[in-house]
Amino acid sequence: MFKVIAIIAVVLAIAIAIVLILAATKPDTFAVRRAITVKAPPERIFPLIDDFHQWGSWSPYEHKDPAMKRTYGGTASGVGAVYAWEGDRNVGSGRMEILDAPAPSKIVIKLDFFTPFEGHNTAEFTMLPQGDATSVTWLMHGPAPLMSRVMQVFINLDNMIGKDFEVGLANLKRLAEK
Repeated sequence: MFKVIAIIAVVLAIAIAIVLILAATKPDTFAVRRAITVKAPPERIFPLIDDFHQWGSWSPYEHKDPAMKRTYGGTASGVGAVYAWEGDRNVGSGRMEILDAPAPSKIVIKLDFFTPFEGHNTAEFTMLPQGDATSVTWLMHGPAPLMSRVMQVFINLDNMIGKDFEVGLANLKRLAEK
């Protein structure tokens, strides 16, 4: 019996060591980026992002927990606007604050997640005119601490978060092109 427990302990220790080695090879920062072309001027798209009250009409995260509690603070929109949420395990809890918003080309948001995992990232939306359309890019980037890199051994963050960004950008496109 002792031999079996010892073998299991050794196998478990080796598995943990392999995961930690793989995690150590991951970069200590991450970035997820998606873009879409919208047949609308930046001036029509910008207010949909710059005002957190508008996010319910396009953000994929707004519908993952219908009972999610939202609070708004700071300015109504633009620099200083604050949005906080508290929801189930699908959305967790966190806070966003617009740090920079040179209309109608870019919005920079400080994004803090508190649960289910703590994270402090930056989200950026850029709107670049291209003839009668606008290229809209949604980027989230930040540090990848050890726990995040361990998760990345098993989960592809770019695919997971990127799918949500694609849905959000498609919603934004549909709304802006009305």
